[in-house]
Amino acid sequence: MAFKYMHRLTRRRVLAASAAFGSGAMLGPALRIPAASAGYPDRPIKIVVANTPGGPSDIIARMMAAAMQGAMNATVFVENKGGAGGNIGMGSVARAEPDGYTILLSTSAFAVNPGLYQMLPYDPVKDFTAICELAVSPHVFAVKPDLGVATMKEFVAVAKASPEKFNVSTPPIGTTPQLQAEVLKLREGLQGMATIVFPGGGDALKALIGGTVQLNSGVLAPAHPQIKAGTIKALAVTGRTRWHDLPEIPTMLESGYPDFVFETYTALMAPAKTPAEVVALLEQVALDILRRPDMRDKLTESGFEVTAKPGKEHMARVASEVPMFRDIIAQAGIKKL
Repeated sequence: MAFKYMHRLTRRRVLAASAAFGSGAMLGPALRIPAASAGYPDRPIKIVVANTPGGPSDIIARMMAAAMQGAMNATVFVENKGGAGGNIGMGSVARAEPDGYTILLSTSAFAVNPGLYQMLPYDPVKDFTAICELAVSPHVFAVKPDLGVATMKEFVAVAKASPEKFNVSTPPIGTTPQLQAEVLKLREGLQGMATIVFPGGGDALKALIGGTVQLNSGVLAPAHPQIKAGTIKALAVTGRTRWHDLPEIPTMLESGYPDFVFETYTALMAPAKTPAEVVALLEQVALDILRRPDMRDKLTESGFEVTAKPGKEHMARVASEVPMFRDIIAQAGIKKL
């Protein structure tokens, strides 16, 4: 494919090839590249993660960065910019130079925040162009084994007896794990149970492992190895079906919670006005990586379900989820920030 090898074409090669074919000759597809983008990438590419290290977005960003580095013969690195529910990191990419050297690893917060915040440092449609969707991960409610509960209903019964003694850790306000925790509290009358919000999903999980909270609401990916090791006990997953290698853990639907399906997507986004051929190259490289059996196996083992959707298809998801989450936020009675 033409774009797959675009990074190997320098301005000198393009000019030399043009001269060789003659000034009036038609250039082949691989040479129809604006001079400004012909050498891309000729310096490091930064993937901004709008959360702290250890969470699902950080995990998949580092996997993709390593794979992209090999595929593109260029340095690709991750920079964590957490804070303000992901708005700091997302806003920084929206304002970055649209040259393909700063891209965003977005999550569902990208679609949630327009309905949660009074003002945003970015417009999800006008300020970004989608590269591709990578994967989704269901969420999980988990406790420490020594709490002595085996199901969500058992946890709710214990928490209702002494709500002041219980709290739940979540990633930042507006993330889908935080929203699902609030929906659980509303449905079960657990408003007395405090929600402890952390800068990232990894921090929220550490709080459960460390025993400072009694329940964690988070994405499955970072919790998966801890569940397998028996360090924490999963009560329910929030996907439509049970997770393939955790067949003993029921879904929230099976646990008596109708319509309780939450997941977090991950995607790559570029600032608006990034050259179309650069976006196309990044899309092709990422999708090629996601088609590799070894990469798909690695992501699945880490708690992700590979979706591998082109940029246009991902923007269709964003367009549908922005109003959906706005409705969930309103129904949950969550005040805008």
